[in-house]
Amino acid sequence: MKKLSLLILLSSIFVACELERFPYDSVASEELFENEGGLESATLGTYAILKGDADGNGFAPQLFRLSEYPGDNVSLSGNTTDPLFYSYNYQNITTNNRSNNMWTAAYQAVVGCNKVIELAQEGESPERDQLIGENYYLRALIYFQMVNIYGRPYSQGTENLGVPLKLTSEIDDLPDRHTVGQVYEQIVKDLLKAEVLMTIPKTNAYATKEAAQALLSRVFLYMEDNQRAIDYADKVIASGNYSLIPNSNLEDYFKLAPEDNSETIFCFRYQEESDYNHGWYTVGSLFANIKGTGWGEMYASSTYLDLINRHPEDARKGFIDPQYILDDNGDKIPVVYWVDADYKYQFRLTFEDGGSTFFTDNNVDYEVQSEEVNGRTLHFYINASAEKVYVTKGYDLYKRNGFPKFYVLKTSLQEDVAQLWSPVVSRLGEMYLNKAEAYAKMGDDALALENINIIRERAGIPAYNGVGELPAGTTVLDAVLEERRLELAFEGHRKFDVFRNNRTMNRSYPGSHLNGSNPYYQVLPTDDRVIEYIPESQIIVQPTLKQND
Repeated sequence: MKKLSLLILLSSIFVACELERFPYDSVASEELFENEGGLESATLGTYAILKGDADGNGFAPQLFRLSEYPGDNVSLSGNTTDPLFYSYNYQNITTNNRSNNMWTAAYQAVVGCNKVIELAQEGESPERDQLIGENYYLRALIYFQMVNIYGRPYSQGTENLGVPLKLTSEIDDLPDRHTVGQVYEQIVKDLLKAEVLMTIPKTNAYATKEAAQALLSRVFLYMEDNQRAIDYADKVIASGNYSLIPNSNLEDYFKLAPEDNSETIFCFRYQEESDYNHGWYTVGSLFANIKGTGWGEMYASSTYLDLINRHPEDARKGFIDPQYILDDNGDKIPVVYWVDADYKYQFRLTFEDGGSTFFTDNNVDYEVQSEEVNGRTLHFYINASAEKVYVTKGYDLYKRNGFPKFYVLKTSLQEDVAQLWSPVVSRLGEMYLNKAEAYAKMGDDALALENINIIRERAGIPAYNGVGELPAGTTVLDAVLEERRLELAFEGHRKFDVFRNNRTMNRSYPGSHLNGSNPYYQVLPTDDRVIEYIPESQIIVQPTLKQND
């Protein structure tokens, strides 16, 4: 069974390539690497496996679901039979077919990378070395994401179990799980090799030298090797090949064709013709219904909205699309809303009287008052128990099961196609945030703030002119991680950023993750369910794989 399973995986490598340049089922694999065309086709096949299919299957779509949905930026508006629900609410199961789909695609792609690395000779031409380097990069990327999904954070111990390091294409090579430290060691080794081999400029749909350097910066950050995280971020910045999207165009970041985006370093390029299939099963379809396409059932969380709303001028608010209800005249309907003690949204219509704003609750009229806190206007009312309750003064929204529809647009509308999106792996904005976090951990507050200020100023919000301007009780590292949350929200970073810093994931906000008898209001970094179970079907095929607790 083991041999048959891997034989199927290995065979699939050579039928998945979109270009179909060679009859892979009838050409011996060694012959594929006699010229650049065969090597390129095999490499494109690996990209295709990682990208997945038009129905939302494959490595990249499942990686997004398993990394973003357990974070605190998202709020699901109901229960679902889709196994994504068990990752979202931390009630993980061993039979999650989305996890199994990611695992299978990952190792299919790894075998493809290994085949190229084994058979292609280095040093014959820059073009050939570039393609070999891309395979080293892709293998490193796979193992980096897999070890963070299935293994505990590096900061919690390098002897914890990670994932199997399969470094050959041999069918009988069935490694058991390696430690987190061993997997990271291989990742770094592969990326350093890729950095040397890749010398040819390509679009951001392909791995390049800078893509390897950008991923090295993140890997070293996760390893808490802070100086090297800074060094590799600086290499990317110093290349001069990338520039931040300006404030005026920031909300259109993910609408651009990737090759037209000056900030993206590497992404999985999705095309409408081959990767769309009407958009109903793409990642973005869960976040929004756009042009009649999409389920629109998972929204921005109340805590994320509280954070982004601290600065109404923040250009990143353009990634959130509130679904306002309009009256008969086409006008928005004024309300106040808040989250009550049971983590339920409460909405109340407002009315004006004598220059003041009021709303009615249980036949009692309450005045909406305001105060200035840290330069921000906050609204509140005094309830019947003489308690101050803070509210948002805004407009009524459409709701699903009582959850207001704050659509997320980061994963939609590429090239004006409703649910088309190319997942970004690395971008220049992250490089400044990596530096900021590393400097904060090294105790260099000034340089940490200097780097997050680059991101804040691009977003159009005030820079921090020194530690004294941070909100009371906020450390520099707090400010950096908060900015990282704002900037990289809905890009698959948040879960890892919280737990690798040994912080608690606070999910005390409205969402169906609080349904049931044993909800997670807060997830500790030491909790067993911080990591996914190894898919049961993989253990059936290879019983020596040890399951996570």
